[in-house]
Amino acid sequence: MRLIQNLLALLAWAPLLTADRPGVIISHRAPADFPLTADPDATEWKGVGGIFMERGPKDELVPGHRTEVRSRWTKDNVYFLFTCPYQQLHLHPQPTKTSETNKLWDWDVAEVFVGWDFNHIGRYKEFEMSPQGEWVDLDIDRDHMDNPNAWRWNSGFEVKARIDPSRKIWYGEMRIPIKSIDTRPPAPGREMRINFYRCQGRDPARKYVAWQPTNDDSFHVPEAFGKMKLE
Repeated sequence: MRLIQNLLALLAWAPLLTADRPGVIISHRAPADFPLTADPDATEWKGVGGIFMERGPKDELVPGHRTEVRSRWTKDNVYFLFTCPYQQLHLHPQPTKTSETNKLWDWDVAEVFVGWDFNHIGRYKEFEMSPQGEWVDLDIDRDHMDNPNAWRWNSGFEVKARIDPSRKIWYGEMRIPIKSIDTRPPAPGREMRINFYRCQGRDPARKYVAWQPTNDDSFHVPEAFGKMKLE
């Protein structure tokens, strides 16, 4: 009887026992930089494993939004590829791809929060892209979240996105200069602190997805970040 009770208890916790907890994503080394395609079947992404996120910031299941994130790196850049199922799109009516969009987070976005300093975890960078290829990057300091110029920081990162309305999936790819994140040159075994998020749809059905739950209404909880390891 005790064995059956233990098995039932284990099954009850099964949704939480994933390979992503505690969270580690492997960024796989690429021999050279490559063009952005926002295509998971592109040669550069073939056979590259990633992580999945399907729960909200407070660890609640978010059905229909199981998002895959893959990563690669070179001596100069780190890449992220998002595969984002959706039920409803909430897009900026006047998108621009020539300059960053402040408050892009009010629309549909995929986000990367990443920092290298394990001693000062309140300092990190935020990178966002939309299904329309809009973008914004921010230099975050948790001690000065009221800084109105955080979004004016420019990392030089690039994005590409596309929407497949027949499958109700949008794809987004980022190329981020490593020097904008880490003052040290990249090397195998190097670790960074990271979390991934999505905002999708419009109120009252707006969805929020987090790789590592923050247990807060805010995404800005660096204590909850996972890790990215360069391999």
